Amino acid sequence: MNARTIAIVGPCASGKTTLAEGLQAHGYGARQIAQEHSYVQDMWKQITDPDILIYVDASFETCTERKKLNWKQKEFDEQVRRLSHAREHCDLYIFTDDFAPGEILERTLSFL
Repeated sequence: MNARTIAIVGPCASGKTTLAEGLQAHGYGARQIAQEHSYVQDMWKQITDPDILIYVDASFETCTERKKLNWKQKEFDEQVRRLSHAREHCDLYIFTDDFAPGEILERTLSFL
């Protein structure tokens, strides 16, 4: 097990859980933080105080399609706003629209 703590944040359906599970399978202490629903700007830090913060992002259209979400652009934009602190402080940013889950995992493993 890799001793580094990794937190993963991003909007709903951006790939947080899938990436966390992939990293865990490779021995990393990774967890997704559902901060997009909180008004606490640095929730990611309060919950885990991670060694590495990863921000996975996706467009409104991609997130909506992935989970068949019934939401509006305004709700997505609010999640992005709530995540702005995490995005500003992330160590790795990945826009996931054009990548398969395995490719996102490989990019992350290469970074680590």
